[in-house]
Amino acid sequence: MGLLKNDKNEHMKKAFVLVVLFIFPLVAYLFFASGVNNFGRLPVLTENISNLERFDTNVSLDGKITILGFLGNEVEFKKGNAFNLNQKIYKRFGKFKDFQIVMIVPKGNGNKEKVTSLKAELGTLSDIEKWYFVFVEDSEVKSFFQQLKTDKALDENLGTPYVFIIDKDLNLRGRTDDEDEGMKYGFNSTSVADLNNKMEDDVKIILAEYRLALKKNNADRSK
Repeated sequence: MGLLKNDKNEHMKKAFVLVVLFIFPLVAYLFFASGVNNFGRLPVLTENISNLERFDTNVSLDGKITILGFLGNEVEFKKGNAFNLNQKIYKRFGKFKDFQIVMIVPKGNGNKEKVTSLKAELGTLSDIEKWYFVFVEDSEVKSFFQQLKTDKALDENLGTPYVFIIDKDLNLRGRTDDEDEGMKYGFNSTSVADLNNKMEDDVKIILAEYRLALKKNNADRSK
C-alpha cells in the first residue's frame, strides 16, 4: 500500500509540474493576448494636432510617438520635472526608433541659455539625442497649447508640469476612464507615481499597438 501511495504522489507531483510548466503559461498567454486585442488601443482624445512646420525648426511630430511638454519661462524651476521624465519615461522608451520628447519653450527671457544648461545636466544621466526643444513666440505657445483641447491650462509663465502623448498621426492620446480623473489628457511630470503607474503603461500600450499593426501589415504583404 505504501508503495502505491508513493507512486500516486509521484504522479500527482509530475502532473502539477507539467501544469506549471506548460498549461499555466498557455493560459496566461491567451489571457494577455485577449487583453491586447480588446483593450490594447489608447483612446484618441483630440484629433489633428498641427505639426511644428510653422515654427523655425526641423523637429516634426509626424510619424513619431511624441511626449510633448511646455517648459515655460522658468526653465530652471522645471529641471526636476525634466529629470523625472528622463529617468522614468525616456530611459525606458528612448531606444525605440520613432520615440521622442519635444518641449515647447518661449523665446527670450534667456531661455536658450537655460535650456543649454538643462541639456548638459540631462546629458550626464543619459543620451539625450531624442530630446528636442522648440523655441516659439509667446502667442504661438498659447495657440499651440489651446489646440490640444485639454482640461489643463498654462501658468503665467507659459508652462505646465503636464506632458502629453501625441501619436504618429498627430492625435492626442489619453484615458477616458481613469480611476482618478475620468478623462486623463496629460501626465503630471512632478509626480513620479503618475509617470510610473500610468504614463509608463500608456506608452507601452501605444508602442504595442504600432508593433501589432506593423506585424499585421507585414503578414498581409507576405500573403
